[in-house]
Amino acid sequence: MTQGQILLHAGKCLAAVLTLAGPASAQGFAGLGTEAEGFALPDPAVPPAFPADHGAHPAFRIEWWYLTANLEGPDGRPYGLQWTLFRSALAPEAGSGWSAPQVWLGHAAVTTPEAQHVAQRLARGGIGQAGVQADPFEAWIDDWQMAGDSFDALTLSASGEAFSYAMTLEAEGPLVLHGQEGLSVKSPSGQSSYYYSQPFFEIEGTLELPEGTVPVTGEAWFDHEWSSQPLAEDQQGWDWFSLSFEGGARLMGFRLRGAEDYTSATWIAADGTPTAYAGESFAAEPLAQEGAEPPVRWRVTLPEQGVDVTVEALNPGAWMAVTPPYWEGPVTVSGSMAGRGYLEMTGYEAP
Repeated sequence: MTQGQILLHAGKCLAAVLTLAGPASAQGFAGLGTEAEGFALPDPAVPPAFPADHGAHPAFRIEWWYLTANLEGPDGRPYGLQWTLFRSALAPEAGSGWSAPQVWLGHAAVTTPEAQHVAQRLARGGIGQAGVQADPFEAWIDDWQMAGDSFDALTLSASGEAFSYAMTLEAEGPLVLHGQEGLSVKSPSGQSSYYYSQPFFEIEGTLELPEGTVPVTGEAWFDHEWSSQPLAEDQQGWDWFSLSFEGGARLMGFRLRGAEDYTSATWIAADGTPTAYAGESFAAEPLAQEGAEPPVRWRVTLPEQGVDVTVEALNPGAWMAVTPPYWEGPVTVSGSMAGRGYLEMTGYEAP
């Protein structure tokens, strides 16, 4: 293939991603509320099965593998890390080589209290540049990789213009299914996705930053989600929390913003036992916000589990200037429980 043909294919790929990230007003955030005719839909009677469902699901329109980590250097300095691979199908039919209708997008970041280092990769499916296989697990885009002979023990790497990292991960608890045995409802009208997490990874490795090499250790949280229409058309974005508390319990909760806000949560006991909450059990209320910018202090409550905490960004400027743009960064937790975690906010203006 000539260089011109490669650039043409890359341009078509970018155009497809930009279309996906297009007007939120009629399609939900990033086009995730558009009709999914011809694509597969989540089935409540078919829960996720492993290791097969660690892999890709090309019959579904949208999918992501998402890892965030709260890290510390030898001096106790906090850092955050993100590694994400997105797959989007342009059409429900299969294809091979350059005709494969799969678009892949990678996001990586390292957050410090003063800086946000971000990188993005883009790939077309069918040519080996990006993909995910289930067993042994491997997810990659170019030279970014998350892989291991067992999903309980993985290596992780990514790089950008001003950073790189190389990590190892060890699972210290079980996988967690969200919602109804892995079926996570996202709207009053029933839009849903398959969604599970591995919130018990221990992580260690090195960060390469402008200030030098930093050895780090910490905790990581992995999410895998796939669907074909996960949002309603009126849902303009979400606020998603993954919180790890002292004592070992975890909490995943989200608020989807639309004509009628929709919330859902999973309380994860220290032994990994999940309890799903829907309706008004979980609440997330911004405590500080300027205009349409992302709020970086929140009150998060789940009364049934005694949760009434303040969640605050380590770095308020943790904006992901990628396609589509959003806010993502590490947070501290104080109040009825103490801990740390990650916050993702979509559908806001850049700070």
